[in-house]
Amino acid sequence: MRWNMRMKAAEAGIWKSTELRRRLAEAGLEISAGKMSGLWAGTPTTIRLDDLDVICFVLGCTPTDLLICEPEAVAARRPAEQATASSPRPRRPVTTGRTRSTPPA
Repeated sequence: MRWNMRMKAAEAGIWKSTELRRRLAEAGLEISAGKMSGLWAGTPTTIRLDDLDVICFVLGCTPTDLLICEPEAVAARRPAEQATASSPRPRRPVTTGRTRSTPPA
């Protein structure tokens, strides 16, 4: 996912994080300077849905405008082994953690 809040803010005529923070506060969302910096400068690791709702209201957008899917990034993270699902993985023998073999069943 790519976080697109800064671009949506610019489209709404908001060029500084302090301005967006002030508008969010007017809409009922008090954000600390540190959290606002994280939202403005990078991609947040988490965001509350209530907060996302207020951000969308202030910017006049939807969550899909702020969160842009990047399927190519997901494909790049997939291990090559899983990419070829047709080749089964070899099974390893079950061990008990000891050096001697298990008794017959």
